Amino acid sequence: MIAINDLTFLIGSRALYDEANWHIKPGERIGLIGANGTGKSTLLKIIVGEYQPSSGTVSMSKDIKIGYLNQDLLSYDSHHSILHVAMEAFERQNQLHDEIEILLKKIETDYSEETLNKLSDKQMEFEALDGYNIEYRANEILAGLGFSAEDQHRPLNTFSGGWRMRVMLAKILLQSPDILLLDEPTNHMDLPSIKWLETYLNSFEGAIVIVSHDRYFLDRIVNRIVESRKGKLTTYAGNYSFYLEEKALREEIQKGEFKNQQAKIKQEERLIERFKAKASKAKMAQSRMKALDKLERVEDVDNDNPTVNFRFKFSKPSGRHVVRLEHVYKSYPAIDILADADGVIEKGDKIALIGANGKGKSTLLRIIAGTESFEGMCETGHNVSTTFFAQHQLESLHLENSILEELQAFAPKHTDTELRSILGCFLFSGDDVFKKIRVLSGGEKSRVALAKSLTTDSNFLILDEPTNHLDIQSVNILIQALQQYEGTFIAVSHDRYFLDNVANKIWFIEGQNIQEYPGTYQEYEEWQARRAKTGDQGGIKPAKAQKPKKEAPKPSELEERKKQLKKLNQQLQTLEEEISQKEQNLKDIEGEIAQEAVFSDATKLKDANERYAKAKESLGAAQLHWEELAEEIMVLEND
Repeated sequence: MIAINDLTFLIGSRALYDEANWHIKPGERIGLIGANGTGKSTLLKIIVGEYQPSSGTVSMSKDIKIGYLNQDLLSYDSHHSILHVAMEAFERQNQLHDEIEILLKKIETDYSEETLNKLSDKQMEFEALDGYNIEYRANEILAGLGFSAEDQHRPLNTFSGGWRMRVMLAKILLQSPDILLLDEPTNHMDLPSIKWLETYLNSFEGAIVIVSHDRYFLDRIVNRIVESRKGKLTTYAGNYSFYLEEKALREEIQKGEFKNQQAKIKQEERLIERFKAKASKAKMAQSRMKALDKLERVEDVDNDNPTVNFRFKFSKPSGRHVVRLEHVYKSYPAIDILADADGVIEKGDKIALIGANGKGKSTLLRIIAGTESFEGMCETGHNVSTTFFAQHQLESLHLENSILEELQAFAPKHTDTELRSILGCFLFSGDDVFKKIRVLSGGEKSRVALAKSLTTDSNFLILDEPTNHLDIQSVNILIQALQQYEGTFIAVSHDRYFLDNVANKIWFIEGQNIQEYPGTYQEYEEWQARRAKTGDQGGIKPAKAQKPKKEAPKPSELEERKKQLKKLNQQLQTLEEEISQKEQNLKDIEGEIAQEAVFSDATKLKDANERYAKAKESLGAAQLHWEELAEEIMVLEND
């Protein structure tokens, strides 16, 4: 179908591809993967002819029809309705429709046989091309991608970039191409639309090449993975999960081959060194040296899956209740989002907020963050410190700072080594950390902002689409970081693998209220499937904590409560100073244990270890007492 042979593509002096080979066969469903910057999008542009290879060939049959979705289509603009734009896919049908209209007008005055025959021929061709059903097909695909019947008659230029991209995808799907090239098709899509697209692509009869960071999407669609790495294209016969297993196996074999070859090389080098000075053996040594030079070397395995090697730091834990929402009302002119909604976020909650676009997920996050007006009450609990990550907040980055300076100013408690490690996880390595913020692309700025969020001193994170612009490796880094995070967070994302690996509760907006499923995303999906079949509501509950109604306190009780609060706050302050001293004591003992005079002396080491265990236990008891006091203060403040 498409044959790529000995492809080389140079960017300046750097070879993005170096004699790479790849054959795409009819009906194959391929996931094209690789780290950001390895040339996945560039390769698709080479296939469609937008870029020309430096050397090598890309060959295909002349009549092959390619449907190509890429992020450049976001710039497409039109005052026509999105239904009209989607139906532009039917070029021949639209042409015939216009010609038939002209002939029908002509036949009102011209009854000649020639005119009648032309009309008949055009109508027959139009019917053969299923022209009478093209509007229905366009309606069906646009509806699947999340557009209501009213939306379909709105002009394209009234929609945001993400929704315009869906219209472009609808147009491409309606063209019924022989091969689909899809570059990040799930970007800006909500979960219902992603699921619809999965169903559609699974029934698509042509070949598919998908670039995506959504590994669940890849697992459900593709039967082959092609990895772009170090200028080469390596094929794996299976979906993404199979690729991970197969790659690990191949790397294990490669490690063994490398180790054996290195041992053989060292043995040969020793023999050459030993005999090259002897006249009788010099010829043999020379022969072995030539053979060694010609040996095809096995490369060692590079680990390009970075792991998190930093810890979140926040100075104070929050109280039990992090956020309480009561009787919240929020609406826009065209839609009601929340009506008398309640919810509570408790310490340690890892919440995934999911649902279709337009249901109010980002609005709810802004309400919780205190950046959105609403009616009702949203109360932050005791000692809660918040960081809000959202794409539109990229303008808060300081343009004249370097990337490293931006993080240094935001997280002074972290060392430069820790900050560079975090930036390395988000694809800023070496001298990249000295780039000015003003020269970065939108995606790079997003990664900087996310890296900043991970260095925060906050014990509560609000994350709106944090996986946008991240490749699979970076998503894995974010997952590892959030799994280590001991605070509380709520996140909106359409990446199901991400949600399944970080969330312990699911929130969704239904009936203009906040509903909660107390489990993982996979458990929620299984429950939703049962619910769709049987109408079973088991497991669902309002996302709120029930509080018994209390009578208003008497004036004397209020005075007593104020005195008690003052006393408890004084105790809390004293305890915080004590905890600080205990933490310093623990560090001092750790430093003592690291001294050679101590760890090399069994008696001193035993004594130091015993003191360390007691100090750690004492610190833990003090921290527990602090939480109890903080909880007691919060209860008194809220009564």
